[in-house]
Amino acid sequence: MVFHRMLMQVIWVGVILSAIMATTATTFPLALPNCPDSCGNVKIPYPFGTTEGCYLNDTADIDDGSYFINCTSNAQGQRQPMIWNVNVTSISIESGEIGIQMYNSIDCYDQSGTSLSPNNTATLHVPGFTVSVTKNKFVAVGCDTYAVLNGYLNDQPSFVGCQSTCNNTQRAVSGACSGIGCCQMDIPQDLTNIEFIATSISNHTKVWNFNPCGFAFVIQKDKFNFSTDYLISLRNNETLPMVLDWAIRNETCEVARNKTNYVCGGNSTCIDLNSTLSGYHCQCRDGYRGNPYLKDGCQDIDECDGKEPNNCTSNQFCVNDVGSHHCPCLEGYHLYGVACVPNQAAPKLSLAISLTIGISVGLLLLFVGGSWIYWGLQKRKLIKLREKFFQQNGGLLLQQKLSNRKGSVETSKIYSAEELKKATNNYDESRVLGQGGYGTVYKGILPNNKVIAIKKSKIGNQTQIEQFVNEIIVLTHINHRNVVKLLGCCLETEVPLLVYEFISKGTLSEHIHDKGLSSLLSWEKRLKIAAETAGALAYLHSATSVPIIHRDVKAANILLDDNFTAKVSDFGASRLVPLDQTQLNTLVQGTFGYLDPEYFLTSQLTEKSDVYSFGVVLAELLTGKRALSFDRPEIDRNLAMLFISAVKDDRLVQILEDHIVNEGNIEQLKEVANLAKRCLKVTGEDRPSMKEVAMELEGFVIMEKHPWRNASVYTEETEYLLGAPTQSFSIDVGPSCSSSTVAGYDSMRNEALKPLDDGR
Repeated sequence: MVFHRMLMQVIWVGVILSAIMATTATTFPLALPNCPDSCGNVKIPYPFGTTEGCYLNDTADIDDGSYFINCTSNAQGQRQPMIWNVNVTSISIESGEIGIQMYNSIDCYDQSGTSLSPNNTATLHVPGFTVSVTKNKFVAVGCDTYAVLNGYLNDQPSFVGCQSTCNNTQRAVSGACSGIGCCQMDIPQDLTNIEFIATSISNHTKVWNFNPCGFAFVIQKDKFNFSTDYLISLRNNETLPMVLDWAIRNETCEVARNKTNYVCGGNSTCIDLNSTLSGYHCQCRDGYRGNPYLKDGCQDIDECDGKEPNNCTSNQFCVNDVGSHHCPCLEGYHLYGVACVPNQAAPKLSLAISLTIGISVGLLLLFVGGSWIYWGLQKRKLIKLREKFFQQNGGLLLQQKLSNRKGSVETSKIYSAEELKKATNNYDESRVLGQGGYGTVYKGILPNNKVIAIKKSKIGNQTQIEQFVNEIIVLTHINHRNVVKLLGCCLETEVPLLVYEFISKGTLSEHIHDKGLSSLLSWEKRLKIAAETAGALAYLHSATSVPIIHRDVKAANILLDDNFTAKVSDFGASRLVPLDQTQLNTLVQGTFGYLDPEYFLTSQLTEKSDVYSFGVVLAELLTGKRALSFDRPEIDRNLAMLFISAVKDDRLVQILEDHIVNEGNIEQLKEVANLAKRCLKVTGEDRPSMKEVAMELEGFVIMEKHPWRNASVYTEETEYLLGAPTQSFSIDVGPSCSSSTVAGYDSMRNEALKPLDDGR
C-alpha cells in the first residue's frame, strides 16, 4: 500500500511537470528553419515562403514560383504579402485556401457613349491554383452591362456570363441580385487562368444620368450584398476579397509517395483532391498538430494539458502518450469492467453489475431488432423514392407513348438504376469518357457484353417533364447514320440518365488538335466529316417530325467511329421547335468560341445559331486551330474573327493546316472557306440554311471522288456519260463557286440529295 501511494505521487509529479512544460512550450513551427513565417499580420506557412529557399519550387511538378510570396511595403509603409501582383490576406494549410484582394473590371463611358475604360479586362493567370466554387461567386453590377468570365477547365476554354439591366435605380432592389441592376453566376469547378470583363450593349447612353459605369468581379459570397448605391459608388473600390484553392498539383498521393520530392512530412497523411485535377493535400494525423508540409512539422499534442479534449472520466486521470493518451483510475479506485469503481464498493456491486448486464443484453437485442426494422423501412423508402423519381421524370407518360408505337421497345428501352450502376461498376472514375457543362458520360458494359455510353446529367429540369419525354421519343426515332443513336433512358434517379450507342474513336476535337492524330486526318476525310455533320444537322432542322436545334454544335460533340464516320452527339442543350415557330426565347447556353453572337445578345434561338457554330467547326477543320485560345494574341483569340479576317484579306493560305494543302485542291479549299465565311455572318438572316450548307459540301465530296472533277462538264463526252439535264436546277453556292461546279452538281443532284431525304 505504501509503494502504491509512492507510485501515485511520482505519477502526479510527472503530470504536473508535463503541464508546466506545456504552458511554456513554443507554438508549432510554420516555416522552414531560419525562414520568416509572416509578412505584416499575415502568417506565411510552408510550402509558401517570402525568400529564396524558403518556398516549394519543384519545377518538375509545378509552375516556377507558384508558392513565392513577395513581401513588400505598401504606400503607408506597412508590410504586405503579394502573389501574382495581388494582395494576400490569409493562407490556410488546413483547408488549402488562400485569400486575396482581386481587381474588378470597370466599364465607364462619358455622356456621348465614348469609352473611358479602354483596358477593362481583369486577369489572374495562375495555372496551379483554382477559383474556389464554395467561397466565391461571379457578379455584374450595372443598368446596361453584360459580363463574361473566361477560364480553363481541364485545359479546355470555358466561360460563364450574365446580363444586368434596368431603366432606373428605383427598379433595382438592395439585397436582390437577379438581373435588375445586378446579376450573379456560380463559378465552374476547377476553373484556372481566369479573365473577366464588363461591357455594354448601348455604351450606357440610355442610362448614363444615373449609371455611367458597369462592373464585373469575382468576390467571396459572404462579403457581398448588393446595394443600389453600388450603381454609382462601386467604382471607388479597387480590390475585392476572393478565395483560391491551392494544393500540391499534378500528382496523386500514390505516385508522389514513391518520389524523393514527396512533400508530406512525418506523422502526416496524404489526401487526394476531390476534383478532376490531380493533386493532393497533407494533413497531420490524429494526436498531432502543426504544419504537415514540413519534415517534422506534425508534433505530438498533450491531450492532458486541459486545452485539448480527452476521454477520461471524473474517476480517472490523464496520461499523455506519443500520438495518444490513456486514462488510469485515481487512487482508491480500480478498474471493474469498463468503469473505475471505489475499492471497497466492489463486492456490493455484484447485484448492480448483474442488473447492468441484463439490461445491456436487453438493449442489445432491442438494438438488433430495431436495426432490422430500420433497414426494412429504408429499403421500402428507397423503392418508393425510385417510384417517385420515375413518375416525376415522366416515366408513366413515356411508357404509354412507347407502348403506342410499334417497334419502339427494342430501340427505346427503359433501363433500371441497378442495371446501369452495375454496367458502370458503380460509376467508377475509370469509366469516365468525358465531362461537359451538362453532365458526365460513362462507358458501360451490359451483361451481354454490349458496350454503351451513359450520360448522367448534373441538373434536372422538373418544370418541363412532358417536353423531356417528347424529346426522348423524337430522338429514339431518329435513324440517321450520322447522329449518335439514343438506346433508352433511366428514370428511377433524381435526374434522368440517357443511354447512347458507344462510338470508339473519340471526338473530332481530339483528332484535329492532337498532333499525332491530326496528321492522319487528310483533307478528304475532313471534307467527308464536314458533309456528314452538316447532313445530320440539316436532318434535325428539317426532316424530323418536330424540328430540333442542337444549340451546342462543336468539334467536341462530333464523334468518329472506326471508319471516320461522323456522329453528332450531346443533345443536353437541344431544344424542340414547335412547327408554328421559327425561334425560341431561351437562357443563353453554349460554348464560348462557338456561340452565335446574335443569340448571345438577343437570347433568340434559331436554326441559324447551329449554322454559325458549324461554321466555326468548318474553320477548325481547315486551319487546325482551336475555336478559342488564350495562347494567341488577344485580337486573334476568337477563331471566327481570325478566319473571317484572313479570308477577307486574301490571307487564307497562311492559316490553313499545312498538310491538307496541295496544288490540286487549293481552289476547293477556298470554296469551302468562303462557305464557312457565309456561315459565320453576324446576322442570322445572312447565313445559309443548314440544308444549303449540306448540299454544297455533299457536292464537293462527290466531285472529290471523281477523277474528272476539274474537267469541263459541257463536253460531248460528259453529256453522253451523265445525260443532259431535263430541268433547270439552281443552287446558291456562293460567289466563290464557278459555273462549271454548279452545272456538274446539277447533273448529280439526285445522288447528292438522297442522304438528306431519308437520313440513311
